[in-house]
Amino acid sequence: MATAETESDFTECIEACEEALHSCQECAAHDIREGGHDDMGACALLNLDCADICAATLQALARRSPHHGDFCALCAHLCRACASECGKHADTHEHCARCQQACEACAAACQKHASERHPS
Repeated sequence: MATAETESDFTECIEACEEALHSCQECAAHDIREGGHDDMGACALLNLDCADICAATLQALARRSPHHGDFCALCAHLCRACASECGKHADTHEHCARCQQACEACAAACQKHASERHPS
């Protein structure tokens, strides 16, 4: 690892990934139930992609994978994209506002670990 990561860094990132995972799942479920809105379909798909990478990142962090930085880099990227998409609907959909906040927090936490990428 390039820098020393503390246990609290891992804990913060794990908790942020858990929160984003659950928020993305909730947001996608609401988007799907609302149906009929073309713009919500894109939001739901991005939420599902983001939830998947949050779950995988959570597992990589929990087992202290030497590749956790690679997971975190992708997770930060998708969380930023998801936060941006949910931000388009945050004024009218509370679940999107919650998801936006959770994804922004997860992106920030994961970005700290993204520099810990495993050398090829």
